[in-house]
Amino acid sequence: MKNKTVGILLDDDTFARLPSLHTGNEQLHLYNRAAKELKLAPPFFMNLRRITGSSVTGYTYSGRRYLLQRRSLPRVVHNRDLALRPRMNAKLTRLARSSLVFNRKNRYSKTKIATILAKDKSLQPYLPDTFAYSSARLAQTMNKYGALFIKPASGSVGDGIVKLSRAGHDLWLVQWKKQQKLSGPKARALVHRVTAGKPYLIQEAVMLAQYRGRPYDIRVSVQKGLSGAWQITGMVGKVAAPGRHVTNVAKGGSVKRCSVLFKNSGLPPEETARAVARVSLHIAACLDRHLPRLADLGLDMGVDRNGRVKFIEMNGRDQRYSFRKAGMSSEFYRTYRNPMAYGKRLLARSGPRPR
Repeated sequence: MKNKTVGILLDDDTFARLPSLHTGNEQLHLYNRAAKELKLAPPFFMNLRRITGSSVTGYTYSGRRYLLQRRSLPRVVHNRDLALRPRMNAKLTRLARSSLVFNRKNRYSKTKIATILAKDKSLQPYLPDTFAYSSARLAQTMNKYGALFIKPASGSVGDGIVKLSRAGHDLWLVQWKKQQKLSGPKARALVHRVTAGKPYLIQEAVMLAQYRGRPYDIRVSVQKGLSGAWQITGMVGKVAAPGRHVTNVAKGGSVKRCSVLFKNSGLPPEETARAVARVSLHIAACLDRHLPRLADLGLDMGVDRNGRVKFIEMNGRDQRYSFRKAGMSSEFYRTYRNPMAYGKRLLARSGPRPR
């Protein structure tokens, strides 16, 4: 059955916790369930640190427990590790020479993603203006826009994001750890301190639709499955906590089904969902033309108060737990099943090794 085995590459923490079955937000038993449904061998859970030469030590579920084994490297691997350190990234590069690793790279700078998407003219209506950060650019954009986000060029779960909203003549509401109203020069000085020495970008703030006075956006899971085509696995709303400027669940945000949110905002639920899905698929296809081995994405999409769809950012390692928190068990399961189905497709392929 080894030729029917999909490897799942885990981060250090998840891999270490696997024998205890307490793996936090990663519900790894769903990979096992999907493999059984797809008539695959049980997945082989592995970690970059355990790779030596052409073999790796990892776990396979058998008899209600995970067994530690040493095996040759799987032919196909779904990457769920960030591999940010140079040594680990070098190991991942070597792994990709012998195995088909999809989502091999899953952390891209927001600036790079914005640049790629901006080249597709048909996507321009859905893209907020985005610029690499500089003090001169901040002054220019504060003169042009009523609200801005200043974001780390690379990051997740809403860390390090500042929001500026015009609150009067040369007066700005600054949301960063706390809310305060500052003059333009003082607001710029605060942003300079936050961004000092780190790559940031400036993004036009989308005036998001609201649920009970709180802005929300949509996490869209876009994945490849058995057919190899991009598909919408599910979408779920993330509502900002009271007084917060980011919607991330890790920052106190809550999750709601999109139909509830759209209806509450006075937007037609089915039509709005179709529009979000259409743009999300278009974005995934565009990124797929420029970035290697993409197959599993989480897109943050905004809908403004008039129902217009806007792209916010792309996540190459989707935090899928929002579906579970919203009680969307079918969609949550499919976020695990689809990568296994795509892995099955790759196992059946013949052709050149991955680039």
